[in-house]
Amino acid sequence: MKNRFLPVNTDDMQAAGIRQLDFVYVSGDAYVDHPSFGSAIISRVLESRGYTVGMICQPDYHDEKSIAVLGRPRLAFLVSSGNMDSMVNHYTVAKRRRKTDAFSPGGVMGRRPDRAVTVYCNMIRKVYGKVPIVIGGIEASLRRLGHYDYWSDRVRRSILLESGADLISYGMGERSIVEIAEALDAGISIHDIMYVRGTVWKTRERERIGEAAALPDFEEIQADRRKYAESFQIQYRNTDPYQASALYETYGGKTFVVQNPPARPLTMMEMDDVYDLPYVRRWHPMYDRDGGIPALSEIRFSLTSNRGCFGGCSFCALNFHEGRIVQARSHESILKEAEVMTHDPEFKGYIHDVGGPTAQLRAPACKKQLTEGACTDRQCLFPKPCPALKVDHSDYLSLLRELRALPHVKKVFVRSGIRYDYLMADPDRTFLNELCRFHVSGQLRVAPEHISDRVLKLMGKPGKDVYESFLKAFDQANRLSGKEQYAVPYFISSHPGSRLEDAVFLAEYIHKSGHMPEQVQDFYPTPGTVSTCMYYTGLNPLTMENVYVARNPHEKAMQRALIQYGRPENYLLVKEALHRAGREDLIGFGRECLIPPRPVRQEKSGAGNRKKTGKPSGTSGRRRRR
Repeated sequence: MKNRFLPVNTDDMQAAGIRQLDFVYVSGDAYVDHPSFGSAIISRVLESRGYTVGMICQPDYHDEKSIAVLGRPRLAFLVSSGNMDSMVNHYTVAKRRRKTDAFSPGGVMGRRPDRAVTVYCNMIRKVYGKVPIVIGGIEASLRRLGHYDYWSDRVRRSILLESGADLISYGMGERSIVEIAEALDAGISIHDIMYVRGTVWKTRERERIGEAAALPDFEEIQADRRKYAESFQIQYRNTDPYQASALYETYGGKTFVVQNPPARPLTMMEMDDVYDLPYVRRWHPMYDRDGGIPALSEIRFSLTSNRGCFGGCSFCALNFHEGRIVQARSHESILKEAEVMTHDPEFKGYIHDVGGPTAQLRAPACKKQLTEGACTDRQCLFPKPCPALKVDHSDYLSLLRELRALPHVKKVFVRSGIRYDYLMADPDRTFLNELCRFHVSGQLRVAPEHISDRVLKLMGKPGKDVYESFLKAFDQANRLSGKEQYAVPYFISSHPGSRLEDAVFLAEYIHKSGHMPEQVQDFYPTPGTVSTCMYYTGLNPLTMENVYVARNPHEKAMQRALIQYGRPENYLLVKEALHRAGREDLIGFGRECLIPPRPVRQEKSGAGNRKKTGKPSGTSGRRRRR
């Protein structure tokens, strides 16, 4: 039987014989029934348990009636902004409006509101009053307690209070949403569902909370940045499902927002069950006339093999969302999905990616994590790999070999992130050699993020020496394969801790390598990361040490320009930065200089003074200057 989309209107409900839906899922994304979309997973998981679910995707937020097209659900509304925080979706780090939205029909911007979860919940309340509302997804998860909001530049209340919702299902919600559904179906009031792991709830009665750790009051973290950092530290230490305590935050001495410990990670069998659900794997046909949903094109022929990451980067929110314990699907499940993919008429023989947050992580970092959880006082890879870390690429390598052998598969690429520090901790180079020979499409994305060890330490990233040793190993592996391939580095400018001299040091390194990055990401203070806490407070919440933060837009522009010092439009910023840093020695015509004393007249081609290497722009070549 052909897989079908869930109802999106009353005609669909009538055709399915449904008089009233159990749940109505409201999403800021367009309706794509694919397991890379959280809305698809949660709705299909509920359907597999016998509940009926309808989808209202990108309702017209100017018209309250658009939230009522499927009627009042029997059990609850489920609300999410989509696969991205709506503010990140809408604005660049410079707070400029983005021009396109990959999760909307035709990539058109403006189909969802700012702070979508709150807006949708307010619409539901106006139309349906006290109907139960459960919010989830990345926007709700990372704003579940008091948090610094970069776009308004202030500390905002828990989204549970701002939205008026009843419950948050945070993190990966397969377990919690089923427990919530069963409780509601049994007649338990939404206000009495206080026991489900992976949820946040609110109360005015302190005695209902039971045993839990108190966070600083909201008014304290709003008034005192040190208190904010202390609160974040407590939250950070309580993200492991095996060791975390319940936490609560008090508002005005009367309202309590309570965070239950995270949900337990899925077993391999449970992961397989989730990805084996009857997804249509396409956008809804109502978007065909607009050209479909661009985001699907990126992942349509990709395979999710894992979730979670024990890398522990400070600027990443995975610790607060998916967690540090890696969970993986079985080979059989992934091969089954790949085999289905090969029968798609548009499949050309290329699997675009096999991975997750980190492609080659296929198991928890050590056996202890399976029963006791991840350590709260140390990282698995930083500053050096833990002695207990199990470094083994054999399972992932075996999976890639099996996928390569499938009929109708020409190539299997690895395009999600590779942890080069984990790779370098493996003395066996078989995986790296096969990666270069079979799974790199000319360029391999790697993320050193910076070169200054001072900045890398605050980022939770390995030192410069690890990155350089990886480049040498990558170079050697490509020579063995006989291929001309390149490592494409990603760098972050203006990360907390980075001063002008650090940016100059990075620019010198790029100059010596001979290859200028085409893309640079200014540090973006998004909710739920250690780095964002540093940005707001000027403190490292894990040590409470002071951290320098570049907040002035002009200084940030100089740090960014230094990384792309060869661009003509950056000349004046680079020159000013070098003067401010006392590095006039880098202005001149010598081999070590970044820029000449005065701008070089540009040709119409705009090539400027960029070095012509014959290599793809924006890459770090496999052969560096000797």
